[in-house]
Amino acid sequence: MNKPRPHTAELEHKYVGESPIRTLFFLFEEQKLRVVLAFIFFSIKHSPTWIMPLLTADTIDIIASHKSLSKLLINIAILAVVTLQNWPMNLLYVKFQSRAIREVENRLRSALVERMQQLTMGFYLKSNAGVLQTKVVRDVENIEQMVRNLSDGGSAAINGIIGAIVITAIKVPIFLPFFIVLAPLIAILIAKLRFKLRSRNEEFRGEIESMSARVNEMTSLMPITRAHGLEESALQTMNDSFGNVKRAGFKLDIFNAKFGALSWVTFQMANVLCLAAASYCALKGKFGVTIGDVVLLTAFFGQLIGSVILLTSLMPTIAKGFASIRSLGEVLESPDVEANANKPAITDVVGAVNFDHVIFRYPQGNRNAINDFNINVKSGDMIALVGPSGSGKSTLINLVIGFLRPKSGTISIDGNDLSKFDLRTFRKFISVVPQESVLFEGSVRENITYGLGSVSEERVTNALQAANALEFVNDLPEGIDTLVGERGARISGGQKQRLAIARALIRNPRILILDEATSSLDSQSESAIQLALESLMNDRTTFVVAHRLSTVQKADLIVVLDNGELVESGRHEDLAIAGGLYQRLHDARAFSNDAQEK
Repeated sequence: MNKPRPHTAELEHKYVGESPIRTLFFLFEEQKLRVVLAFIFFSIKHSPTWIMPLLTADTIDIIASHKSLSKLLINIAILAVVTLQNWPMNLLYVKFQSRAIREVENRLRSALVERMQQLTMGFYLKSNAGVLQTKVVRDVENIEQMVRNLSDGGSAAINGIIGAIVITAIKVPIFLPFFIVLAPLIAILIAKLRFKLRSRNEEFRGEIESMSARVNEMTSLMPITRAHGLEESALQTMNDSFGNVKRAGFKLDIFNAKFGALSWVTFQMANVLCLAAASYCALKGKFGVTIGDVVLLTAFFGQLIGSVILLTSLMPTIAKGFASIRSLGEVLESPDVEANANKPAITDVVGAVNFDHVIFRYPQGNRNAINDFNINVKSGDMIALVGPSGSGKSTLINLVIGFLRPKSGTISIDGNDLSKFDLRTFRKFISVVPQESVLFEGSVRENITYGLGSVSEERVTNALQAANALEFVNDLPEGIDTLVGERGARISGGQKQRLAIARALIRNPRILILDEATSSLDSQSESAIQLALESLMNDRTTFVVAHRLSTVQKADLIVVLDNGELVESGRHEDLAIAGGLYQRLHDARAFSNDAQEK
């Protein structure tokens, strides 16, 4: 029905500082027709709530005044029709309502994921993965629930209020001021009681969360507790927490009982007051109030109060939904976006890399993580990055990939300044094997060929063989089609790393990045993979972060880092006797000696 907007509409909208109501109208802008139709169908299907009291009152008046049977039958027929129409009208309402909500829900999630693919790695360094997952799942769900509750409860309340006021104004206008003044007062009283109940619920939930934390702490500290004979102390801590939960729960139960009883009594007393006033007028023949009007006024007064209470009960859901809208805006409007738009693509990479006075500092850092870094890397060279922990090795790797951008200076590939090109096209020529392999819940084949589409069996087999993984893969229950489990839980750490290496190799990269890629392997597997990698490194520029002496010795260029500074560079033979940091690391056996491990 509606032509979908491009995702850029959601990505370019300004959320921060805007009223969530206005944002909500923006999100449903393309769904206006569906929303209007849904409200119309809801109003029709909901019409029995105000038609039935009207016709019931009229029917009572017909019986009381002994009017014709035909009018009575007409009323009954109308009641039957308005009752039966609820079924088709409800289906139409749900159809249009659901289509509008699901369309916005889907587009919001798509826009969030699209933005996440555009954000810099710097954004992720300062963001929590669980929080981002919550935004995609929970925050969108909160908005969906808010809109659904507004659609269901809000439409019902609006129809109830309008129906009660309009019909009362037509039938018994003298009672309209009574309705308009008393109904909101009763509703506000009940809403205040509900607010107090919510604060008690929060208190109880806080005690539950505290107890959960204590249980988690107890299980985590179990070895220490048992080793030091602290069982009694642990039990006392837990019993104190259990006691707090018991007391808070008892208070909540008592308050719930008071709230339920007081709300019911208040509501019913208001109805009794309305019934008494209407009955008095009918008995005394005042204001033309009939017996049927007594029934009508009582029903509509209860409906009016209920509708106002329903509207107030929606406030927590609305508040949660508005908070989620603001939360999504933090991602959708984040300025920390990798600037690739309208930049030319890199169509070919030879592999020469040049760092020219590169400086980088993390947003929260108090010093440069990389400071005035300069090197020229020839195509096909193997570069080993060494240095103490925190010296800047991983930062340098992320700068090569383009995950981080220099504060100043330039990084060039084949003489082209990376900042002037679309980094997404550059990364198609890179393969990365991180220190901790990342696998998803799929088959071996799906993990290796991730993002490549259709790949021949021979190509997959060759990659597995080159990574020394073919033997163990063939021994798996279903071979290459075996599911590895979530995060590769069904295979060992060394096997996961070999699959990660195979995934990198199958892409035939021009630049290969190995971030301690063999650190999870035993000496025998590591040695076999090193032999495979040596042939694969030929004619490829390779950056290696490694602690293996054999790997470092074979590098064309060793770059020694300390506190982000390039303190030495050269070949192993020269640096090992230069009297600098590399020699100190070498002499202190900071590098693993493969010969000793075999």
